[in-house]
Amino acid sequence: MNTPFVVPGNPDSACQPPSAKDFLVDRTFRALARIGVVLVLALVFALVFEVGRKALPGMEKHGFDVLLGSVWDVNQGKYGILPAIWGTLYSAFIALLIAGVFGVSMAIFLTQDFLPAKLAAVFRTIVELLAAIPSVVYGLWGIYVVIPAIRPLTAWLNTELGWIPFFGTSLSGPGLLPAALVLAIMILPTIAAVSQDALTAVPMKTKQAAYGMGTTHWEAILKVMVPSAATGIFGSLVLGLGRALGETMALAMLVGNANNISLSLFAPANTLAALLALNFPEAGPNEIEVLMYAALVLMLITLIVNIFGSMIMMYAQRGNK
Repeated sequence: MNTPFVVPGNPDSACQPPSAKDFLVDRTFRALARIGVVLVLALVFALVFEVGRKALPGMEKHGFDVLLGSVWDVNQGKYGILPAIWGTLYSAFIALLIAGVFGVSMAIFLTQDFLPAKLAAVFRTIVELLAAIPSVVYGLWGIYVVIPAIRPLTAWLNTELGWIPFFGTSLSGPGLLPAALVLAIMILPTIAAVSQDALTAVPMKTKQAAYGMGTTHWEAILKVMVPSAATGIFGSLVLGLGRALGETMALAMLVGNANNISLSLFAPANTLAALLALNFPEAGPNEIEVLMYAALVLMLITLIVNIFGSMIMMYAQRGNK
């Protein structure tokens, strides 16, 4: 039988020391957690290794011509993915800009006492449900709703402001802007949810102290709450960008699948994920090698973005200590 020990300085409090069972549970949990970490790392390395192994013949045969080429013609044996790389990054960052503004604003609106708690919970649930909608449904919605809705505005912008490179072409159908708008809606739940968690994690005493210093509601939010939650908010943006870089079906339906590089928001474009999805089913052996090369590039871009974002978050956390 374990004998209770008394905490020094407080003779009225007594507690039991950890039992052998507690030690066993603790050590088992630690072991399982370490095994889980090792398995995740092993899975990532195995995935990169396997894709790299399949891409190696294409890399040896075509070298950097695939990365720098802009023509994709199977009949001529020309495989260039530079327009797809451009379209992937361009559409992802435009979507991140749109979703970042609305996602963080939504998180502030739902966590900073602008709504009653029950009503805020309803809106939070609605936003989270956006993540459950299939990608193909977003694509169909973009084709039949988004493109017709924005076409008059894009026509006016092209006519009146066509000298600006971003509005230099007309929107005849699928293009970069409708793809980016739909992509922004798809990553909005991730950014909003993580930003809400970051703002909620800020101690209430911090906000109360700001009020005690005489700040207004908005000053407390913008000068105290948001900076305090900046690391978590940045993490939400990194997660959203990672999701945007790998999105496939909706972009394949909306981006236009044209291998050209243009600053125009209305021009058709292509992305690496769409290129892979549309060409793999009928690809021959030579094309598969290049497609695996493109898959490796997409994977490396995503990993680099996430690693870079994690490093910035770690640096910010150290700076706050």
